[in-house]
Amino acid sequence: MRYASITDRLADLGSGRWAVHSEARRMKAAGADIIELTIGEPDVAPEKSLLDEAVRSMYAGRIRYSNGRGEPSVLKSLVEKYSKRRADVTEANFLCFPGTQTALYTVMAGLVEAGDGVLVGNPLYATYEGVISSTGAHPVCVPLKPENRFHMQAEDLERAVTPECRVVLLNTPHNPTGAVLTTDEIKAIGEVCRKHDLWIVCDEVYEQLVFETIEFASPFDLPELAERTIVVSSISKSHAAPGFRSGWAAGPAEFCSKVLPVSETMLFGVQPFIADMTAMALAEDFPMAPTMRTNYSRRAQIAEQALAGNNLVKPMLPEGGMFILIDVSATGLTGEQFAWELLRQEGVAVMPGASFGEQAAGFLRISLTVPDDVLVTAMKRIGALASRLVSTSERRASA
Repeated sequence: MRYASITDRLADLGSGRWAVHSEARRMKAAGADIIELTIGEPDVAPEKSLLDEAVRSMYAGRIRYSNGRGEPSVLKSLVEKYSKRRADVTEANFLCFPGTQTALYTVMAGLVEAGDGVLVGNPLYATYEGVISSTGAHPVCVPLKPENRFHMQAEDLERAVTPECRVVLLNTPHNPTGAVLTTDEIKAIGEVCRKHDLWIVCDEVYEQLVFETIEFASPFDLPELAERTIVVSSISKSHAAPGFRSGWAAGPAEFCSKVLPVSETMLFGVQPFIADMTAMALAEDFPMAPTMRTNYSRRAQIAEQALAGNNLVKPMLPEGGMFILIDVSATGLTGEQFAWELLRQEGVAVMPGASFGEQAAGFLRISLTVPDDVLVTAMKRIGALASRLVSTSERRASA
């Protein structure tokens, strides 16, 4: 039988990148004692009042069709949220989606097509390549270098631009590195985008998980970039509600009008009872994000301290988000090889850096969403494995 070419483009960009995670889940189901540090799932519960609102709304009959743009209450809350960042926003600047992933997929479908290029930092979140390739466009990688704390540099972006490029895909705070772009860095990136007439798509799902002393910045907030910037985000991380799948895109009114039929063709509206919960989440202050910020920042420091003195593994402290990268290249193994050995020998599941691009091939991505003592145990096992592997290799070399 015949299949559309999208199935070939995405054939190697799906769940295969989560193979270590999947095997760890299989081992746990079989009774193995596994410390799971793979996925970015908040370890705090959503506020009870948000859950109560979703239930109240559901039983009040809010289970019928929605409209394609979004429920009025959510649009109103989004205007209030983003008006604090830029004064000229209206409801015409927003589209609602079931999660950031759907928003990003639809945004890309509205901006690029076969033959186009999308500039994206490498390392990159594991689904970005698939989102880009699904349209027929191709990723154009911009190296994010450890010596620059994985911050995209305007000069690196400039060198990567090719005539077919149409979009720059940013992510700040960044997954997997935890890098948070500064206002000056964004301005410099913006100048490159203006020079080459590029759209800026910025994934800001970790906006509320920026650590203390670091200031969040966004191209959306700069008037000179307003005509070319689209932000995607959701309540998944900020309100510890990933399973509710509630997100949005914020961008120029013309863009939203153009892309609305694309969204409507795909899903035609979100669930009204989840929209009511989202409106409440956006309109009020809740403790989940501050709690997570404190916890994840502290745990990143704990991870660094637990590995202090081991020259074979080097943590790269994040500036936000819920992950920390650990450089294991001094062991002589790739992150992929180390991750599999770590699972088999120590019962610790982590994400190989290569799942996020070749620039992270020598790293592990560690989720900070476990209790402090569990994280310390995992770090000690990582350090012990690194020392054991190198010792074994040295013995073999001298034999």
